[in-house]
Amino acid sequence: MTKAGKYGVTRRTFLKTAGLAAGAVAFPCIVPASALGLDGATAPSNRITMGFIGVGKMGKGHVGSFLGDPSVQILGICDVERGRRKGQAARCNRAYGERYGRANYHGCTDHADFQEICARADLDAMLIAVPNHWHALAAIEAAKNGKDIYLEKPLARTVAEGRAIVRAVRRYGRILQVGSQQRSNRAFRGACELIRNGCLGTLKEVFVNVGGPPGEDYLPPEPTPEGLDWDRWLGPCMWRAYSSTLAPPESFGGWPEWRYYRDYAGGGMTDFGAHHYDIAQWSLGMDGSGPVKVIPPNGKDVQRLTYVYANGIPMYHGGGHPRAAVEWVGERGKVRVNRGQYFETEPAGLKNEVIGPNGIHLYDSPNHKNNWLEAVRTRREPICPVETGQSSATVCHIGNIAYWLKRPLQWDPASESFVNDPEANRLLSRAMRAPWKLT
Repeated sequence: MTKAGKYGVTRRTFLKTAGLAAGAVAFPCIVPASALGLDGATAPSNRITMGFIGVGKMGKGHVGSFLGDPSVQILGICDVERGRRKGQAARCNRAYGERYGRANYHGCTDHADFQEICARADLDAMLIAVPNHWHALAAIEAAKNGKDIYLEKPLARTVAEGRAIVRAVRRYGRILQVGSQQRSNRAFRGACELIRNGCLGTLKEVFVNVGGPPGEDYLPPEPTPEGLDWDRWLGPCMWRAYSSTLAPPESFGGWPEWRYYRDYAGGGMTDFGAHHYDIAQWSLGMDGSGPVKVIPPNGKDVQRLTYVYANGIPMYHGGGHPRAAVEWVGERGKVRVNRGQYFETEPAGLKNEVIGPNGIHLYDSPNHKNNWLEAVRTRREPICPVETGQSSATVCHIGNIAYWLKRPLQWDPASESFVNDPEANRLLSRAMRAPWKLT
């Protein structure tokens, strides 16, 4: 994976000329096999060079995962918290120094500005693991700068922001994988294949168990910690004083809770909803599309938020078997799936039905990260591309809007808009604080 730098020099050209120069000065020289790509190692010129935007709880885990992959080289870390970005850059430098026998290795640098790291010509790809309100701005900037992208789920904070990401990725010819990694899980894929192949007979209903919509932000103000650029953390959101609930210090052991507040994210609906509604959509063959109605509970005849697809199949928010993240009910039985390889059917033998060669076999990815890296190399679409991430996140967003408005809504998945409903359509986007805007 190579591209021209500021002065038109590619990494492969640089390595070649640098090697020749070194040989001229200190010939003969001993070149380690790893530098040539021998002994199963990946030559430096063939590694995918990566930058990271956001190295909090999720981003830090991704750093560790990609550090262990010799086909990747992490060259940059970006975060609004100084100690966090410098700590992860140092972590990369230590790991590579030990791997290559260079005690003073400093090849991975840190950045406070996501636009700066996106502009680097020596990076092929960017992993983005920032709060939801930053997804669109960071992903669009990466795409504009020619970077392939691994973007944590959900795709975006709003339907409009997600659509802007889709446009940018397609305009600039980028590969984007959404971090809905359950698609790269054998149990989830197996359950979806049973549904897609009609193994339940006529499908009657689907239950998806995730949290609810986000709350409003009434958190008390606190002093801003040293080293945190709080204004940058807020970015496009309305200004408010610092809260450790939203952006806890590095020493905090739990998860940050920005995801449960409306300014920054979509609550449990978009958090685990971007996983479990994604699986429901996959099973129904609705990637790139979605339901046509969403009906909030009214305490009478509608007990749960209900989505209705054009074929009449209802999908409920909550209910079903308590152990299942997603449960499908059909005329021949039930299928249930959840994390931890939980895959159960009624009757039990239904789980073992064999899908023949002429049946529907879904995209098989045993590893979500590796699937993205392979897509970057081959330019084949990954298992959860940008349009899929958009349609799955949209299911979550329109459910939240129905909860907020407390009335049934008609949805047109083709136009990504509510039918004859200006009030609901206004909630598909969110104003951004200057100077931030979608481009």
